[in-house]
Amino acid sequence: MSEYKKIENAKAELTCTLEGEEWKKAQETAFRKLAAKVEIKGFRKGQAPRHLTEKYVNHNEVLLDAAEALAQEALNKAVDEHNVTLIDRPSLKVDEMTDEKCVLTFDCPVYPDVTLGDYKNLGYKVEEVKIEDKEVDDQIADLLNRKADLELKEDGEVEDGDTTVIDFEGFLDGVAFEGGKGENYDLVIGSHSFIPGFEEQLIGMKAEETKDINVTFPEDYHASDLKGKEAVFKVTVHEIKKKVLPELNDEFVTEQKIENVNTVEELRNYTKENLSKRKESEALNKAENDLMDKLVEITESEIPEVMVNSELDMMVQNYEQRMMQQGLSLKQFLDITKQSMDDLRNSMKEDAVKRLKINLALDEIAKKENVEVLEEDLNAEYQKMADMYGMDVEEVKKYVPDSTLKDDLRLQKALDLLKK
Repeated sequence: MSEYKKIENAKAELTCTLEGEEWKKAQETAFRKLAAKVEIKGFRKGQAPRHLTEKYVNHNEVLLDAAEALAQEALNKAVDEHNVTLIDRPSLKVDEMTDEKCVLTFDCPVYPDVTLGDYKNLGYKVEEVKIEDKEVDDQIADLLNRKADLELKEDGEVEDGDTTVIDFEGFLDGVAFEGGKGENYDLVIGSHSFIPGFEEQLIGMKAEETKDINVTFPEDYHASDLKGKEAVFKVTVHEIKKKVLPELNDEFVTEQKIENVNTVEELRNYTKENLSKRKESEALNKAENDLMDKLVEITESEIPEVMVNSELDMMVQNYEQRMMQQGLSLKQFLDITKQSMDDLRNSMKEDAVKRLKINLALDEIAKKENVEVLEEDLNAEYQKMADMYGMDVEEVKKYVPDSTLKDDLRLQKALDLLKK
């Protein structure tokens, strides 16, 4: 027998009463385990008669061990009976314990209360996408620029857009500093890959010309010993290369080996279609993000710290995986950015709370609108995932439990309702 009582925002009590045959059997099992450890003179260990053993076994210890043996099962039954979702491990206290019955109370961290405003009139609008000719022209110009050849300038000066091959060495108060030297370095003028003001001062230089360039390191420069410092770089230009753009014609288009795109006109149509798809995706994302922002505004919920920390754990784990894909460990990233783990978690905390609030709000909408996830919904999603990753459906199910997928689909259905 069990009772459920909400005691505050994200806490509830489950009270379980153990009695009858179940409680008697648990006491007997506990007694036998303790009796097996008892040594009484004249008898082998654990083999003394019960009436003697009872004198050496603490009865309160028997009751405690019996309660402990039944506690987890009692909690599981109560959770199922009252449809409780735990968000952390509950604490246990014993309210009553006699030979006849045992009363256990579990203090349970549960989902917080959620109060929704008028969620049916939030407004969901996807902006209409229009592609201008200039956007198509710019995309094709970028393609031509990426396919350009570099041609050595025999004469002439450095111009914006040129690639220069330079030697350089930096000095602070006449003393060369570490990391400030390079030889035969390829620098594209206008790339803004060097300190502000550096590239601009190369314009007008000629091949094999040497020049002192004066710069000031930014206040937010990554090397603390150089922040805000004035420096002089001695620079020698060895080569100047200019970009030679390919001619835009059908031959160039064919060389790009884009499926079913062989003419300039087909390239324009292909580019316009890709731009349209990208902008439509961006418009959909923006509309959904705007909708989520409105949903958060009308949702009142006090998120418990345990939920925030759990969400942050997951966000940090996902962030670490992205770093690893870029060839960096999380520790290396933190060292480079001069952050601690606490700094990283604090920077993510606002997003974590927002994500939790959105999920809680969608869950509440799903309850109010009686959203159901059918078996056919699960099967369709498993098939979709299998097709996406090139895996067998049964293999996908090993990695994604149906309970997890069902929860995700339920929230997605609630979101779809919200959009309508």
